[in-house]
Amino acid sequence: MAAPVSLCHIACCANRAGGGAVAWGRGGLLAFGSCHDVILYDPAVRRAVAALRGHTGRVNCVRWVRRRDRAFETELVSGGSDKQLILWEWKDTLVKSIPLKGHTEAVFAVDAVCLSDEPDLNVLIASAASDSTVRIWSQHGSEAKCIEILQFGNGFVMDVCLSFLPGSDVAILACGGDDSKISLFIQQSGQFQKTLILPGHEDWIRGVEWAVCGEELFLASCAQDCLIRIWKVYTKSKQLPETEDDSIKLKENVFTVNDADTSYAVSLESVLAGHENWVYAVHWQPSFSKDGSMQQPMRILSASMDKTVIIWEPDKESGVWLEQASVRVGEVGGNTLGFFDCQFSPDGSMIIAHAFHGALHLWKQDTVNKKEWTPEVVISGHFNSVEDVKWDPEGEFIISVSADQTTRLFAPWKRKEETEVTWHEIARPQVHGYDLRCLAMIGRFEFVSGADEKVLRVFRAPKNFIENFSNITGIPMEKLCSPQSTDLPEGATVPALGLSNKAVFEGDMAVQPDEDEESFNTISNQYPEIYFQPLILTEPPPEDHLLQNTLWPEIQKLYGHGYEIFCVACNNSNTVIASACKASKKEHAAIILWSTTSWKKLQSLSFHNLTVTQLAFSPDDSFLLAVSRDRNWSLWRKQDSSESGPVFTCCAYTDKNTAVHSRIIWSCDWTPDSKYFITGSRDKKVIIWGQCDLSVITEGNELDSIKPCSTVLDAGDSVTAVGISHVLTPDGRYIVAVGLESGKIILYTWKQSGKEPAPADWTTSVEIDNSQSHALAVKRLSWRHHAGRAGHHDESSSKWLQLATCGAEHCVKIFNVNRFAL
Repeated sequence: MAAPVSLCHIACCANRAGGGAVAWGRGGLLAFGSCHDVILYDPAVRRAVAALRGHTGRVNCVRWVRRRDRAFETELVSGGSDKQLILWEWKDTLVKSIPLKGHTEAVFAVDAVCLSDEPDLNVLIASAASDSTVRIWSQHGSEAKCIEILQFGNGFVMDVCLSFLPGSDVAILACGGDDSKISLFIQQSGQFQKTLILPGHEDWIRGVEWAVCGEELFLASCAQDCLIRIWKVYTKSKQLPETEDDSIKLKENVFTVNDADTSYAVSLESVLAGHENWVYAVHWQPSFSKDGSMQQPMRILSASMDKTVIIWEPDKESGVWLEQASVRVGEVGGNTLGFFDCQFSPDGSMIIAHAFHGALHLWKQDTVNKKEWTPEVVISGHFNSVEDVKWDPEGEFIISVSADQTTRLFAPWKRKEETEVTWHEIARPQVHGYDLRCLAMIGRFEFVSGADEKVLRVFRAPKNFIENFSNITGIPMEKLCSPQSTDLPEGATVPALGLSNKAVFEGDMAVQPDEDEESFNTISNQYPEIYFQPLILTEPPPEDHLLQNTLWPEIQKLYGHGYEIFCVACNNSNTVIASACKASKKEHAAIILWSTTSWKKLQSLSFHNLTVTQLAFSPDDSFLLAVSRDRNWSLWRKQDSSESGPVFTCCAYTDKNTAVHSRIIWSCDWTPDSKYFITGSRDKKVIIWGQCDLSVITEGNELDSIKPCSTVLDAGDSVTAVGISHVLTPDGRYIVAVGLESGKIILYTWKQSGKEPAPADWTTSVEIDNSQSHALAVKRLSWRHHAGRAGHHDESSSKWLQLATCGAEHCVKIFNVNRFAL
């Protein structure tokens, strides 16, 4: 029998922890730290293959364990803010993980090499942490231990790299840190001895990396002085003392290794200047085998805070490293800062860069013009806690809002020739200046969002988005557009000093002046008013396009709340919005109802004493439910509408005497038939209440008729999110998803059997596997409104349901749930 739940999509991005958070293995897998997890992403199939869970703090650095025979790596090592390293063995699935504990502060850099090519790999690991030490670890079989601690006084080591001296098995370790010097350690009789110090950089060193090239060893280093230095280590033959001549030579540093009885010399090969800001990372292109021998290409990649990534190579004729022979790619515009890290793909045909906000950028080399690099589709996601996620009413895309101040839209990409559907971020409708808290869909291509400000903002999709959405998802335009949508704006832009997305119409787009005109010095040309450029997309847009060309115009602001907006909901006929804000007094805790036609305030519903945490309209729109920090819920019933709009009156509530929950109620939801509603609280209780049938309830006795219909379900941890599927199981049971503060998601089914609540009414269907659920608190659970999977044209009788979830560990996930297997 097929597993009842499978992970369909995970949207996340790399941690903003400086260089070293991204590593590309020879097997083609890209590993990066995302919050507490190590994500393995396969760029070839464009989906995350696995999330390795084990750290309890942010993952700061990830490295594949390099093999000396350059075979595919099977192990990787990660270091985190939880002061530990974990060595993972990966062979298409996770085989085992070994924790390495010993550092007393967060680990920020790690490197690992295999000592031999035998099957039972002996691994040598070096790690640097903010406790001013570098620890050397050795792993043999399933044991790993710390064999040496190198003290750095009160300095910090920013990066470490291990390799072997040319033509020997002697390990050499390079450490670069805040003293602006590179320290070289050589392993002699089992101990690493500080052998040489290479001065030259004038600011903190951010990255060091070795490359073996025949009989020579090269070291590339980069620093905050904007420079990259390349050093060469080579064997020095014992020759006669040289005769004094007057020619200018670079200084050689000579050292002798007792074990091998050989002398080596280190000299500076080149200094590369081209970046205009701190250089955070430098990496060599991986070696490849050619005619049976390993070739190390003379190409390095550097990432800098000046928003560029440069590929450097020596000039063909002179052999001098020039930027002319190089390629520069990067971001243009947007509100970002630059790049933390970069990597070559194993064959050197692609490069990935890790931007300041965690986003990954992927470029691919043109097969014909080798100088041309074009952006490619890559995984993306929020870089802070994701607060809310909603399906569109037709179930074709999801929108999420996050404390990273962005609203993002994810949709399935349907390619003509492939059956496989992958999900991607295809628009970023809102890039804000405040942390976003909540959102509600108002119909198909319109939503309202609330942030840590007193205003609600309403956005509507522009024409450019709908056209591109049609191209990417394969849904024809006729199905998406209503006849009156011909007057939609093309796109949106943020004015130079503004916060609001302003609509851009077809006539507004600036005509680019001819280059020979003398007008390029005017202020208005240096700072164009409109940055939006409409693009026709047939595939999901790359990051630099998402940064500024996929905004939605803001069509309305709703003023009325006194504090930061906390929750918002829209009814199913898209006529009324309800919202609430943070409150510590009754007058601020009122729920405000707004009309979506006139955008006027319809009504203020005052009942609760503290923040209302979630609002939910019943599916038939006759009730509005509110749950609050004051541990109570209130139920509001729609009366006959007046001219201005519907009027709601309070028809049921809990108070001190009738309350069942003893802590804040975080979340609520309705059953699809509007008969019951569910509440979930920090006191670990989940309760279903009812019945709310209008026929059963007569005027006046609602208070007594609505009571718990289920026994109290103990979820085992604080409940932060609940959601009931719009589709029932084949035998007519409600499917209830419960999200916990620990990140766990559990699926239950429930059906009322008799007059009195019975524990047997609940059955636990599935506890979603730990590595698939969230690592931190689940913030929202949102079921797709229809059966079937988005992008698959499944029938409504399909066995599949889809559940979108978001959590405090920056992730948005979509699960496929098989309702026949529950």
